Amino acid sequence: MFSGLKKDINAVRERDPAAPSAFKVLLLYSGLHAIMWHRPAYWLWHHGFKFTARAISQLVRFFTGVEIHPAAKLGRGILIDHGAGVVIGETAEVGDGCTIYQGVTLGGTGKETGKRHPTLEKNVIVGAGAKVLGPFTVGEGAKIAANAVVLNAIPEYATAVGVPARVVRQHGKKVIPAEKLDQVHIPDPLSQEICKLHMEIDRLKAELAEMKSLTRGEGGISEGNDG
Repeated sequence: MFSGLKKDINAVRERDPAAPSAFKVLLLYSGLHAIMWHRPAYWLWHHGFKFTARAISQLVRFFTGVEIHPAAKLGRGILIDHGAGVVIGETAEVGDGCTIYQGVTLGGTGKETGKRHPTLEKNVIVGAGAKVLGPFTVGEGAKIAANAVVLNAIPEYATAVGVPARVVRQHGKKVIPAEKLDQVHIPDPLSQEICKLHMEIDRLKAELAEMKSLTRGEGGISEGNDG
Protein backbone atom coordinates (compact mmCIF):
# COMPACT_ATOMS: atom_id res chain seq x y z
CA MET A 1 0.00 0.00 0.00
CA PHE A 2 2.78 2.44 0.97
CA SER A 3 4.71 1.56 -2.17
CA GLY A 4 1.67 2.45 -4.27
CA LEU A 5 1.16 5.69 -2.35
CA LYS A 6 4.77 6.63 -2.98
CA LYS A 7 4.26 6.15 -6.72
CA ASP A 8 1.17 8.37 -6.63
CA ILE A 9 3.05 11.10 -4.74
CA ASN A 10 6.01 10.87 -7.13
CA ALA A 11 3.62 11.21 -10.07
CA VAL A 12 2.46 14.55 -8.70
CA ARG A 13 5.99 15.80 -8.05
CA GLU A 14 7.28 14.72 -11.47
CA ARG A 15 4.44 16.14 -13.55
CA ASP A 16 3.24 19.16 -11.60
CA PRO A 17 5.89 21.91 -11.60
CA ALA A 18 4.02 23.65 -8.79
CA ALA A 19 4.24 20.62 -6.49
CA PRO A 20 6.24 21.29 -3.29
CA SER A 21 7.69 18.58 -1.06
CA ALA A 22 6.24 15.08 -0.83
CA PHE A 23 4.91 15.88 2.64
CA LYS A 24 2.96 18.91 1.40
CA VAL A 25 1.65 16.96 -1.58
CA LEU A 26 0.38 14.29 0.79
CA LEU A 27 -1.38 16.86 2.96
CA LEU A 28 -2.67 19.37 0.43
CA TYR A 29 -3.37 17.79 -2.97
CA SER A 30 -7.06 16.95 -3.45
CA GLY A 31 -6.43 14.79 -6.53
CA LEU A 32 -4.06 12.63 -4.54
CA HIS A 33 -6.55 12.41 -1.65
CA ALA A 34 -9.26 11.22 -4.07
CA ILE A 35 -7.00 8.43 -5.33
CA MET A 36 -5.88 7.50 -1.80
CA TRP A 37 -9.44 7.06 -0.58
CA HIS A 38 -10.47 5.27 -3.75
CA ARG A 39 -8.12 2.38 -2.94
CA PRO A 40 -10.02 1.18 0.17
CA ALA A 41 -13.37 1.99 -1.47
CA TYR A 42 -12.41 -0.21 -4.43
CA TRP A 43 -11.45 -3.05 -2.07
CA LEU A 44 -14.72 -2.74 -0.14
CA TRP A 45 -16.81 -2.69 -3.33
CA HIS A 46 -15.25 -5.88 -4.64
CA HIS A 47 -15.61 -7.62 -1.29
CA GLY A 48 -19.33 -7.02 -1.00
CA PHE A 49 -19.36 -3.85 1.13
CA LYS A 50 -20.90 -1.74 -1.60
CA PHE A 51 -22.84 0.66 0.61
CA THR A 52 -19.74 1.55 2.60
CA ALA A 53 -17.73 1.90 -0.59
CA ARG A 54 -20.28 4.30 -2.05
CA ALA A 55 -20.41 6.26 1.17
CA ILE A 56 -16.65 6.75 1.04
CA SER A 57 -16.77 7.86 -2.61
CA GLN A 58 -19.50 10.40 -1.83
CA LEU A 59 -17.57 11.82 1.13
CA VAL A 60 -14.47 12.08 -1.05
CA ARG A 61 -16.47 13.94 -3.70
CA PHE A 62 -17.71 16.38 -1.04
CA PHE A 63 -14.20 17.13 0.27
CA THR A 64 -12.19 17.01 -2.98
CA GLY A 65 -14.60 17.72 -5.85
CA VAL A 66 -13.49 14.47 -7.51
CA GLU A 67 -16.07 11.73 -8.05
CA ILE A 68 -14.65 8.26 -8.66
CA HIS A 69 -17.04 5.30 -8.64
CA PRO A 70 -15.66 2.72 -6.20
CA ALA A 71 -15.79 0.04 -8.91
CA ALA A 72 -13.55 2.02 -11.29
CA LYS A 73 -10.11 0.51 -11.82
CA LEU A 74 -7.15 2.84 -11.31
CA GLY A 75 -3.51 2.04 -11.91
CA ARG A 76 -0.48 3.52 -10.14
CA GLY A 77 1.31 6.79 -10.66
CA ILE A 78 -1.87 8.61 -11.75
CA LEU A 79 -2.00 12.40 -11.50
CA ILE A 80 -5.38 14.07 -11.09
CA ASP A 81 -4.31 17.69 -11.35
CA HIS A 82 -6.48 20.27 -9.52
CA GLY A 83 -9.26 17.67 -9.60
CA ALA A 84 -12.37 19.87 -9.42
CA GLY A 85 -15.19 18.41 -11.48
CA VAL A 86 -13.46 15.16 -12.43
CA VAL A 87 -15.90 12.24 -12.83
CA ILE A 88 -14.76 8.65 -13.40
CA GLY A 89 -17.53 6.12 -14.07
CA GLU A 90 -18.13 2.63 -12.73
CA THR A 91 -16.57 0.56 -15.50
CA ALA A 92 -13.80 3.03 -16.38
CA GLU A 93 -10.18 1.87 -16.29
CA VAL A 94 -7.24 4.23 -15.95
CA GLY A 95 -3.77 2.83 -16.63
CA ASP A 96 -0.49 3.55 -14.90
CA GLY A 97 1.02 6.98 -15.37
CA CYS A 98 -2.10 8.71 -16.73
CA THR A 99 -2.64 12.44 -16.20
CA ILE A 100 -6.17 13.80 -15.81
CA TYR A 101 -6.88 17.52 -15.51
CA GLN A 102 -9.85 19.31 -13.95
CA GLY A 103 -13.33 18.96 -15.37
CA VAL A 104 -12.65 15.64 -17.14
CA THR A 105 -15.42 13.07 -17.47
CA LEU A 106 -14.74 9.40 -18.16
CA GLY A 107 -18.36 8.48 -18.69
CA GLY A 108 -20.92 6.63 -20.74
CA THR A 109 -23.45 7.74 -23.32
CA GLY A 110 -26.40 6.24 -21.48
CA LYS A 111 -27.02 3.66 -24.23
CA GLU A 112 -24.73 0.80 -23.18
CA THR A 113 -24.99 -1.94 -20.61
CA GLY A 114 -22.15 -3.83 -18.97
CA LYS A 115 -18.88 -2.13 -19.93
CA ARG A 116 -20.07 1.46 -20.39
CA HIS A 117 -17.03 3.62 -19.74
CA PRO A 118 -13.67 4.13 -21.44
CA THR A 119 -10.36 2.42 -20.82
CA LEU A 120 -7.25 4.60 -20.74
CA GLU A 121 -4.05 2.68 -21.35
CA LYS A 122 -0.72 3.75 -19.82
CA ASN A 123 0.49 7.35 -19.86
CA VAL A 124 -2.60 8.92 -21.44
CA ILE A 125 -3.05 12.67 -20.92
CA VAL A 126 -6.60 14.05 -20.80
CA GLY A 127 -6.85 17.84 -20.98
CA ALA A 128 -9.07 20.07 -18.87
CA GLY A 129 -12.78 19.79 -19.56
CA ALA A 130 -12.47 16.85 -21.97
CA LYS A 131 -15.27 14.27 -22.13
CA VAL A 132 -14.43 10.67 -23.00
CA LEU A 133 -17.73 8.86 -23.42
CA GLY A 134 -18.25 5.19 -24.23
CA PRO A 135 -16.79 1.69 -23.81
CA PHE A 136 -13.73 2.06 -26.04
CA THR A 137 -9.98 2.25 -25.52
CA VAL A 138 -7.68 5.25 -25.62
CA GLY A 139 -4.29 3.88 -26.59
CA GLU A 140 -1.07 4.16 -24.64
CA GLY A 141 0.58 7.56 -24.69
CA ALA A 142 -2.37 9.27 -26.38
CA LYS A 143 -3.20 12.93 -25.72
CA ILE A 144 -6.71 14.35 -25.60
CA ALA A 145 -6.96 18.11 -25.95
CA ALA A 146 -8.82 20.35 -23.52
CA ASN A 147 -12.62 20.38 -24.02
CA ALA A 148 -12.49 17.62 -26.65
CA VAL A 149 -15.42 15.20 -26.79
CA VAL A 150 -14.14 11.71 -27.57
CA LEU A 151 -16.75 9.21 -28.79
CA ASN A 152 -14.55 6.62 -30.50
CA ALA A 153 -11.32 4.73 -29.87
CA ILE A 154 -8.08 6.70 -30.08
CA PRO A 155 -4.92 4.88 -31.26
CA GLU A 156 -1.72 4.85 -29.23
CA TYR A 157 0.51 7.93 -29.24
CA ALA A 158 -2.15 9.96 -31.04
CA THR A 159 -3.41 13.47 -30.33
CA ALA A 160 -7.17 14.05 -30.54
CA VAL A 161 -8.87 17.45 -30.65
CA GLY A 162 -12.30 18.92 -31.30
CA VAL A 163 -16.00 18.12 -30.92
CA PRO A 164 -16.38 15.35 -31.79
CA ALA A 165 -12.69 14.60 -31.38
CA ARG A 166 -10.56 13.63 -34.37
CA VAL A 167 -6.97 12.46 -34.51
CA VAL A 168 -4.64 15.17 -35.82
CA ARG A 169 -1.26 13.65 -34.94
CA GLN A 170 0.11 10.17 -34.33
CA HIS A 171 3.64 9.23 -33.32
CA GLY A 172 4.55 12.91 -33.67
CA LYS A 173 3.41 13.22 -37.29
CA LYS A 174 0.42 15.07 -38.68
CA VAL A 175 -2.48 12.92 -39.79
CA ILE A 176 -3.97 13.90 -43.16
CA PRO A 177 -7.73 13.29 -43.36
CA ALA A 178 -8.69 10.43 -45.68
CA GLU A 179 -10.77 12.67 -47.92
CA LYS A 180 -7.68 14.71 -48.78
CA LEU A 181 -5.84 11.60 -49.92
CA ASP A 182 -8.51 10.49 -52.42
CA GLN A 183 -6.96 11.04 -55.83
CA VAL A 184 -9.59 9.00 -57.71
CA HIS A 185 -13.00 10.34 -56.70
CA ILE A 186 -12.25 13.99 -57.39
CA PRO A 187 -14.11 16.19 -59.90
CA ASP A 188 -12.56 16.54 -63.39
CA PRO A 189 -12.46 20.30 -64.15
CA LEU A 190 -12.62 19.67 -67.93
CA SER A 191 -15.70 17.48 -67.57
CA GLN A 192 -17.31 20.10 -65.37
CA GLU A 193 -16.78 22.81 -68.00
CA ILE A 194 -18.14 20.57 -70.80
CA CYS A 195 -21.17 19.82 -68.64
CA LYS A 196 -21.74 23.56 -68.14
CA LEU A 197 -21.55 24.11 -71.92
CA HIS A 198 -24.08 21.36 -72.56
CA MET A 199 -26.44 22.91 -70.04
CA GLU A 200 -26.06 26.32 -71.65
CA ILE A 201 -26.70 24.87 -75.14
CA ASP A 202 -29.82 23.10 -73.88
CA ARG A 203 -31.07 26.34 -72.34
CA LEU A 204 -30.51 28.26 -75.58
CA LYS A 205 -32.24 25.55 -77.61
CA ALA A 206 -35.25 25.72 -75.30
CA GLU A 207 -35.41 29.51 -75.63
CA LEU A 208 -35.14 29.27 -79.46
CA ALA A 209 -37.89 26.66 -79.61
CA GLU A 210 -40.12 28.87 -77.46
CA MET A 211 -39.49 31.88 -79.69
CA LYS A 212 -40.33 29.85 -82.81
CA SER A 213 -43.50 28.64 -81.18
CA LEU A 214 -44.59 32.17 -80.35
CA THR A 215 -43.75 33.37 -83.89
CA ARG A 216 -45.83 30.62 -85.48
CA GLY A 217 -48.74 31.39 -83.20
CA GLU A 218 -48.72 35.07 -84.10
CA GLY A 219 -48.59 34.22 -87.80
CA GLY A 220 -51.58 31.88 -87.50
CA ILE A 221 -53.68 34.54 -85.76
CA SER A 222 -52.86 37.12 -88.42
CA GLU A 223 -53.91 34.78 -91.24
CA GLY A 224 -57.15 34.01 -89.50
CA ASN A 225 -58.04 37.71 -89.25
CA ASP A 226 -57.28 38.29 -92.91
CA GLY A 227 -59.68 35.56 -93.88
